[in-house]
Amino acid sequence: MSFCELDRAMMRRALELAAKGMYTATPNPRVGCVIAREGKIISEGWHEKAGGPHAEIRALEGIDAAGATVYVTLEPCAHHGRTPPCVDALIKAKVSRVVAATRDPSADARGGGERLSAAGVRFEHGLLEEEARELNIGFISRVARRRPWVRVKIAATLDGRTALNDGRSQWITGAEARRDGHRWRARACAVLTGIGTVRADDPQLTVREVDTPRQPLRVVVDSRLEMAPTARVLPALVFAGREGKLASAEVIALPNAAGKVDLPRMLEALAERGVNELHVEAGFRLNGSLVREGCVDEFLLYLNPSFLGDAAQGMLDLAASAALDARLRLRIVSLDRLGDDLRLLARPAARSA
Repeated sequence: MSFCELDRAMMRRALELAAKGMYTATPNPRVGCVIAREGKIISEGWHEKAGGPHAEIRALEGIDAAGATVYVTLEPCAHHGRTPPCVDALIKAKVSRVVAATRDPSADARGGGERLSAAGVRFEHGLLEEEARELNIGFISRVARRRPWVRVKIAATLDGRTALNDGRSQWITGAEARRDGHRWRARACAVLTGIGTVRADDPQLTVREVDTPRQPLRVVVDSRLEMAPTARVLPALVFAGREGKLASAEVIALPNAAGKVDLPRMLEALAERGVNELHVEAGFRLNGSLVREGCVDEFLLYLNPSFLGDAAQGMLDLAASAALDARLRLRIVSLDRLGDDLRLLARPAARSA
């Protein structure tokens, strides 16, 4: 479809509005809406939280939208969930055109475009689609693949070392990089670590460096239920390789053949709880297991200009590649400087959003 520069400007504004729900919309998608007539914005709205009005409904409040064009970052819903279908409200408002950045991946919600077209409303989609999909990459993953988008955060030196040999890792990067890491924590639905990191660093896994209206769910992989009752990560959701109990924790046993946690099944369980984005801050063993079992969608790497040497721990516990062509190849999504550190966002080369 062909879109003009005005269309692009309006959709960029809708994406800005959608981002306002970055920390609050979960488990729903982040959606923004702009209503315009004769090239001028007459109303705006965004989806703030689950159960609240959708972006289109907020934008329609108190205005006459007859004949207007609606720009929305996600196809208007056609089903009755916690709120009525947005397509009904748009049709009732007698808008003339609806432009969506992307279609809704949810089987329950899709079909809004067809409903609009059948009612005589011109429906178009695909405008700034990549940007819209990136904004809701976790939501799309959960509804389309039945698993969260898994982001592994690693702070390392230039020689790829993440901790001393005894597991201590605080602090490899500078304050600006650590603050940025908390922003990524804040946008996630859940933060995951392993029992090794709990023992070595006793992390809280909370968002502290930036303002946030909510804290993500804390998740620990603890195959043998060895976590101390005084661990600062508690209360938490704990996945184990056997049945058992831990104080201040909900324990889910998902054993694999080796008696450890079945990681793919763990992702399915988290998706069932509405987890869109899973932010991993673990040690090299759990990081390696997640990679080997095909559970990682992207790496958030913070590189500090220093060296720790061969005795220190690496990023991933992976077997050595037998040939260069067998190595795990990554595609760089972005590269930024934060103080003295570099932030690299990369995805497996064969994986796309």
